[in-house]
Amino acid sequence: MTKLLDEAIEKVRRLPQDRQMYAAEVLETIASQSDEKVYRLSPEERTDVRAALAEIERGEFATEKEMEALWKKCGL
Repeated sequence: MTKLLDEAIEKVRRLPQDRQMYAAEVLETIASQSDEKVYRLSPEERTDVRAALAEIERGEFATEKEMEALWKKCGL
């Protein structure tokens, strides 16, 4: 194990349990796909992408006002 990974795991151990679970899920996803160079969407992610594509086909896009609010929320 690399020093960087050791340090990251130590930091994760100090996080609240829900954040530890999230980190574990992310690591598990990465580890299970380590031999692949393509990210595999989860079933939930596939559903989200299909919904977004359907919105695009219907011509449903965010307004300028909605985008400005998003950028502001993200600190950009």
